[in-house]
Amino acid sequence: MNDNYLVKEEAYPARFANKLTMGMPLSEYARKLVTPFNIVAAILLSVGLPLIGLRFWQGLATVTHASNEYPWSILLGWGLFSGVPLSGTGYVMATAVYIFGFKKYHPLVRLGVLTGFMGYLFAVIYLLIDIGRPWRIYYPMAVSFGPTSVLFLVAWHVATYLTVQLLEFSPAILEWIQARRTRKWAILITVAMTIAGVILSTLHQSALGALFLMAPGKLHPLWYSAFIPVFFFISSIYAGLCMVIAVSTIGARYLREKADHRFLDSLDGLTVGLGKAACIVMFVYFALRMIGVAHDDNWALLLSSSYGYWFLTEVLLFVLLPCVVLTVGVKLHSARIVRVGAFHAIAGVILTRLNISILMFNWNLPGHFQAIVPPAREVAIVLSIITLHVLIFRWILNRMPVMREDPAYLEDGH
Repeated sequence: MNDNYLVKEEAYPARFANKLTMGMPLSEYARKLVTPFNIVAAILLSVGLPLIGLRFWQGLATVTHASNEYPWSILLGWGLFSGVPLSGTGYVMATAVYIFGFKKYHPLVRLGVLTGFMGYLFAVIYLLIDIGRPWRIYYPMAVSFGPTSVLFLVAWHVATYLTVQLLEFSPAILEWIQARRTRKWAILITVAMTIAGVILSTLHQSALGALFLMAPGKLHPLWYSAFIPVFFFISSIYAGLCMVIAVSTIGARYLREKADHRFLDSLDGLTVGLGKAACIVMFVYFALRMIGVAHDDNWALLLSSSYGYWFLTEVLLFVLLPCVVLTVGVKLHSARIVRVGAFHAIAGVILTRLNISILMFNWNLPGHFQAIVPPAREVAIVLSIITLHVLIFRWILNRMPVMREDPAYLEDGH
């Protein structure tokens, strides 16, 4: 056997281990892990992970009080209905750069795709914990098709789109493990994957809203609308744009050493540009929500009950106000103000999705508000999954060329 081959075989495990520990000896790497954030994360995981095990051992009822009347517990209200629109980062950024040619936003593409991929991956994890028989999750995709079901559409699209996003992000993984030849093939399919991502996202983002078209008597009239699939899709566009602003801000603040000068120097300008696109889409979304009220002639409901006041709070304080803040930030060319508006808009998206999936669903049943308060075990599970999400996201940003370009591949311009 060739001596060079033997040397290569012996060196590869050591090289890979070196990548995992970021070039540090194992003892030093272990010491670096002892930080206040990691200690809090370990405590949350030590509580939540055994509860997840308990859910699979003793059944769903041991951790949640979801029922036929309230099928969307906080596991799905937060993990799926709020998580999926905030994961629109991948398709909005890839479309802007690879389809529409906004090349100046290239430094944010990988961050957007990674954020989207992780969001969808964890949406599936929340779903696996919440559904009654998770071991049969492949049935809609491979065994028992239900082409007339909206859930069939959502299941197929989320599974397919997760694969598409993994392929879109694969050049970063292949650069990390130095698989140059495979990376060339991965780059060749980038545009095709972007087009597939746009088609899949358009359909499943709106399909999530279409689920509620089947419950006209259960969802409060102010939130129920024939336009709800359009509301879900449009809100996912500005949610994705604002999420890129939020994630890039946090990354540049706490993982600054993992970003290159190109990323850091252009971030403020790109943030204002994304804010401009987001506020335009938000104005359209706000107008559509008002058209929805007018279409169903629900004006009288706005000021006749606490539900009407809550609806006005949602659309005025969590849609129109952050939209105005973003507009002011863009006009003043202030990245700081745009970031404030982006975080505010993200809170609004989460509030809207929780309103539709939990707070206003079966709103007229007796004891409604007592029934929707999640049990402590379910909250602990959600907190532990959020923690795991952040830890894995940070692990990838620390190692792979996401907020920076690998000098060995600069000539490719990808």
